Amino acid sequence: MNTKLTLSLEKEIIEKAKIYAKGTGRSLSEMVENYFRSLVEKPNKNDNKDEYADIDPQLKKLIGIIKLPDDFDIKKAKEDYYKEKYGI
Repeated sequence: MNTKLTLSLEKEIIEKAKIYAKGTGRSLSEMVENYFRSLVEKPNKNDNKDEYADIDPQLKKLIGIIKLPDDFDIKKAKEDYYKEKYGI
């Protein structure tokens, strides 16, 4: 269930965010929701390994933007990419 949220931000930031959102084909609400989700959906503290430890920090910023299938295998995708790139 969606709930309305009112935020107070600097006007310049809002305008830049609107431009960015439009350029990426997303809404401001989606961007904010994805950001909040990335903050609250941390791996279980009992787990010693960060689920995203092997992902570049710049790419971590994209978490939540791209929807992948539940059975997506990052290791296989990397392997396939390198095979194609280097002709292995």
